[in-house]
Amino acid sequence: MTTTPLFLQDCGIVTPLGRGKREVAQALFAGSRGGIVQRHDLIPGHPVNVGAVVGELPALPVSLAELDCRNNRLMQVALMEIAPVIENSIARYGRDRIAVVLGTSTSGIAEGEDALETYRRTGAWPKAFHYSQQEVSGPSIFASRLLGLSGPAYTVATACSSSAKVFASARRLIHAGLADAAIIGGADTLCRMTLNGFDALELLSKGNCNPFSINRDGITIGEGASAFLLSRDDGPVQFLGIGETSDAYHLTAPDPTGSGANSAMLHALNDAGLTPADIAYINLHGTATSLNDAMEARAVAALFGSHTLCSSTKGMTGHMLGATGGCEAAFLWLCLNPMYNSGLLPPHLWDGAVDPTLPALNFVRPQTPLPQGRRLAMLSNSFGFGGNNVALILGRAFE
Repeated sequence: MTTTPLFLQDCGIVTPLGRGKREVAQALFAGSRGGIVQRHDLIPGHPVNVGAVVGELPALPVSLAELDCRNNRLMQVALMEIAPVIENSIARYGRDRIAVVLGTSTSGIAEGEDALETYRRTGAWPKAFHYSQQEVSGPSIFASRLLGLSGPAYTVATACSSSAKVFASARRLIHAGLADAAIIGGADTLCRMTLNGFDALELLSKGNCNPFSINRDGITIGEGASAFLLSRDDGPVQFLGIGETSDAYHLTAPDPTGSGANSAMLHALNDAGLTPADIAYINLHGTATSLNDAMEARAVAALFGSHTLCSSTKGMTGHMLGATGGCEAAFLWLCLNPMYNSGLLPPHLWDGAVDPTLPALNFVRPQTPLPQGRRLAMLSNSFGFGGNNVALILGRAFE
C-alpha cells in the first residue's frame, strides 16, 4: 500500500466524445455515439467505422515545427486545458522538478505515411516532414518543450496499456525524489498502419463494436488524448493504487484464463488497501473481441462476482489504443469529481445479447446513478498486446 498520498490536480481530455472536461462529461454520461463516424480513406477498398476527433486542431508553435503532427496537436489540446495548474506547479517546484511521462503507440505515424506517399509519387520527401514527428519519444519531448520543463521526460509504449502505465512510472519518480510533480497521460491518432494491421488480424468490427455481446465481432478504433498533473498537493481525485502484470502468453492474444488480468486487479486493490467490495464501478477494457472480452469477464467475475457495476466505454469512443488507459482514467476522474458529474455512471452500450458462455457481469444501464453512502473508489482496466495488464484505482479525495 502506498504511504504517501498522490492526487490528480486537474484533467485535460479530448476524445471522439468532445474536447474538454465539460463537453466530454456531458456526452459520456448521456451515452453518446456521436463521435463514431465512417471513414473511406483508411483501409483500401472498404469503409470502416472509427472514433474520430472532429474539427481543426490548434497549430503548434512555430518553434516546434519539426514535432508538428496530429498526435502532438491532440496532446497540446489536453495539456492546454490543465495549463493553469501546471504553471502553479512550476512556480512552486521549479521547471526541473516536474516530470513528463506520456503514453502512445502510434505517435505521428500518420505524418510518416503521408510523407512516404509523397516520396513514392515524386521521389522527394516533403520539406515539412521530420522523422521526429513519428518517433515514439515524440509526445514527451513535445510536452517538455511546449511547457518549458527540464525534469525527467520519457514516453511509455506498451501498446494499449501505455497511458495507464504512466501512472506507475510517474509515481516511482515522485517517491524516488526525482520529481515533485508529473504530467501524465498520452495520445494516439488514427492512421492507416494501425487500421490495416487490425484488419489483417481480422479484429475489426464490421460496424460499431459490441462489447461482451454474443454477437461481438471485433473492435472499433479511435483516437484521443488526456493529460493530468500528479503530485502530493491536495486535489479532487486521489490516485489510490495500481497493479501491473505480464501474461507473456502470446504476441497478440491474452491468456484465456484471465489470470494476468485478475492478478493486476488484485495487486491494485492491495496497493490501495481496498477490497473488491470497496470498488463502486469498473471501467472495463472491453474491446469487443472474442478473446479479450471472454478473458476479462472471467477475471472480473472471479474477483468481484456479478454485482459490481461495470461498463466498457469503447462503444462511445472506439479503442483509442495507447491513449485509451489515460482517457478512460479521465472518465473515472469525471465520474469522481462532483463539478463534472451530475450523478451518473457511463453506460455500457451494446445490443443486450448475453453470451451464455461468459460469467454474468453487472453492466451499467443508461441513467444509472452513482452509488451513494460510501466513499467512491473506481477501477479501470487496460490490457495490451503481449499480455501487458494494468489495473488503476482512483478515488474521490474528499467526501
